[in-house]
Amino acid sequence: MGGLLGRAALPGLLSGPRVPGPRLLVRPSSGGSSWTRERTLVAVKPDGVQRRLVGDVIQRFERRGFKLVGMKMLQAPERVLAEHYHDLQRKPFYPALISYMTSGPVVAMVWEGPNVVGSSRAMIGHTDSAEAAPGTIRGDFSIHISRNIIHASDSVEGAQREIQLWFQSSELVDWADEVHQSGIYPP
Repeated sequence: MGGLLGRAALPGLLSGPRVPGPRLLVRPSSGGSSWTRERTLVAVKPDGVQRRLVGDVIQRFERRGFKLVGMKMLQAPERVLAEHYHDLQRKPFYPALISYMTSGPVVAMVWEGPNVVGSSRAMIGHTDSAEAAPGTIRGDFSIHISRNIIHASDSVEGAQREIQLWFQSSELVDWADEVHQSGIYPP
């Protein structure tokens, strides 16, 4: 890669800002790089699926340098949603939220990479589309706070809980990532 930026600038552009906090350590089984990585749950909600934005979401995460380790399309069961949104059960909008989340398919994904939790939250933008910055997923695609396209885990601990809720361990793939193992990204 030549041009104005060159190879030296690539790692800084892809790694994004660092957010201090605990990390979920995931080690590749193939004997490759030992750099610390996190995993996070990202879900394209029914409005994002209906508007055919799944590919746009995947493209943004791939271009950022994250690795997709799990993905499935499903009609979200109410029991999963009740657990997922357990902290919102007393809110007046909870019944409408569950109705919306069961109104169509959801595409649930697990992404892996350095600081993927904090970076994902920055990439998706503010919950309220009116406050989401241009260039974020919600800033570019969301039309209303109740139809905000996407969910991403808000903490490493939340990501661990949500991944276990939405995925069985057999549905997650630990595959060799030659780009990261080749030394293009920092250890």
